[in-house]
Amino acid sequence: MAPFKRKSLATIFVILIIALSVYKAAEYFGWGKTSPPVKTRDTVPVISTLVTAEDFATYLSGIGSVTPLFAVTVKARVDGQLQSVNFREGQSVAAGDILAQIDPAPYKAQLDLARAQKARDLTTLANANTDLERYKLLWKQDAVSQQILATQQTTVDQLKATVQADQAQIDIVQVQLDYTTLRSPIKGRTGMRGVDPGNIVRATDSNGIVNINQIDPISVLFTLPEDKFQAINRAIESKKGKPLVVQAFARENNELLATGILMLINNQIDTATGTIQLKAEFTNATHKLWPGQYVNVRLGLGTLQKVTIVPESVIQRGPNNLYAYVIDDNNTVHMQPIKLGVIQEGKAIIESGLTLGDRVVVEGQYKLKPGLKVVEQQAVRSNGKNSPPAKAP
Repeated sequence: MAPFKRKSLATIFVILIIALSVYKAAEYFGWGKTSPPVKTRDTVPVISTLVTAEDFATYLSGIGSVTPLFAVTVKARVDGQLQSVNFREGQSVAAGDILAQIDPAPYKAQLDLARAQKARDLTTLANANTDLERYKLLWKQDAVSQQILATQQTTVDQLKATVQADQAQIDIVQVQLDYTTLRSPIKGRTGMRGVDPGNIVRATDSNGIVNINQIDPISVLFTLPEDKFQAINRAIESKKGKPLVVQAFARENNELLATGILMLINNQIDTATGTIQLKAEFTNATHKLWPGQYVNVRLGLGTLQKVTIVPESVIQRGPNNLYAYVIDDNNTVHMQPIKLGVIQEGKAIIESGLTLGDRVVVEGQYKLKPGLKVVEQQAVRSNGKNSPPAKAP
């Protein structure tokens, strides 16, 4: 019996050692343990705002180029030597200012000759008239025939025509003499001089003496898509004769350069580009607009009174429609389908789907699903300014 008891005790001892080893291994590797439950988030932080009603100024944006209101190339209209240039390059000139002088001597000589020719023909006409009166008296006395009287009358008529031709020649030469003085036809700014004094200029020259651009006032040509024509036309009719306001902005920093008025809608749509060209006029006393400059153009269409406004970031795009996340009184969100109007400058007009006072989510929508609770971190008014956060329940 003693050997059997010793074997039993040894077996039990071995079993205990094995059990202890298994327990230690299970404790080391974490066998049989369950992870503590993960606590789910009760609320989702969002930024919200209230739907408001505001006056909303609508406009259309495009790109335009600045062009002179009037542009003139001053050319010689008669041949001759350019005696003097009476302007500085880049100078502002008024209409009628003398710009250059062509040698007038040849034309003065022609004018003197034409006047002398007329004086001679006037003397001949006076003698012919005297003879005509004498012949009329003699014809009454039957001293000359009817034929002689008629011939003398014809001679007087011819001399009258000659005197008229002389006067026409004088007028022609006088005009040519006047053309030797080149004057500015418009008010504007001169460009670079095309011809130096001393050169021979001709009326057939392709190059001019100088280019003049009127830059105050100045114009801007710009284009808009053809589908905007009806909106522009309705805005013009609503103004009842008052022109639409146009603003020009710098391309690089969007600085407002000038405010003007719409002068022209071109009389046809460009079928090649699908655009319509418009022209606006601006006062330009400070010369912020310059010919050839590219600008951003904004054409004002009018102001919509008390329309429903939300920030543009409120608008969400689903597979079938547009929607916004609306927060109810229990701070629970739901998806609200909406109909969108105009979007500009970070604001959107809501035509239907939202009412004044609704709380809508501005930021944090990617975390949301209908039925979730939200907590407002910060409220944003429709004008983009922050307001204190609403209290969370």
